[in-house]
Amino acid sequence: MHVPAILPAVVDNNSTDILAVANSPILWACAIGVFLVIIVQSIIYMKAARVAAPHIGMTQAELKTSFRAGAISALGPSLAVVLVAVALLTIFGTPAVLVRIGLIGSVSYETAAAAISAKTVGAELGGPTYTQAVFGLALAAMSLGGAMWMIATLIFTPLLKRGDSALRKVNPAIMLVVPGAAMMAAFMVLGMAELPKSWIHVVAFLSSAAIMTVLMVIAKRVNKPWIKEWALGIAIILALTITYAATRV
Repeated sequence: MHVPAILPAVVDNNSTDILAVANSPILWACAIGVFLVIIVQSIIYMKAARVAAPHIGMTQAELKTSFRAGAISALGPSLAVVLVAVALLTIFGTPAVLVRIGLIGSVSYETAAAAISAKTVGAELGGPTYTQAVFGLALAAMSLGGAMWMIATLIFTPLLKRGDSALRKVNPAIMLVVPGAAMMAAFMVLGMAELPKSWIHVVAFLSSAAIMTVLMVIAKRVNKPWIKEWALGIAIILALTITYAATRV
């Protein structure tokens, strides 16, 4: 039987050589395609922001500051994702890790989805029962879960936009509070869920919260906006350092 060039030379559902299929050219092509779409989307949004900025009273300097703040704030979370992604390369292969964990999904969700799907067939990620067939099942579970996120966003965004318009008609000030409150609640829920796991998680949570608070106070007192831009990255790095030091005590 002739095997197309885009597929790996050896495909055996019972083989534990995961990287033979995980790093196949077809998966690399899919991963590159996703990267290209994201790059194009980013360029479109940045151009749209530049066009819309004058209409809402935002100067080009403020726009550049917001872009810079977003880029800097992404460094801290990206570092944590990179560290986990490197550890998962041997389990999922580079293309899957780049797309599912590095770009679209979250590390906790993707690994949980893969582990659950593997257990349904009596296998374990990275174990002797982790075959090419199980890898395909795990990748499908992660991809379908991520697709549902996107579909839900596509469906609910117009509905939420209508709710936003209705609330603004009642009281425009409400929408100044709701987004910030929702964001704070989301991060608090994620943070509180980590606390019962161990005392190390408590140290990481409290130290990062304290550092972020101190940085925000300092930025306000000395009137240095750049501190706010770097605050998230600094808080993550310092909190990781404190947590590591706590584990060595």
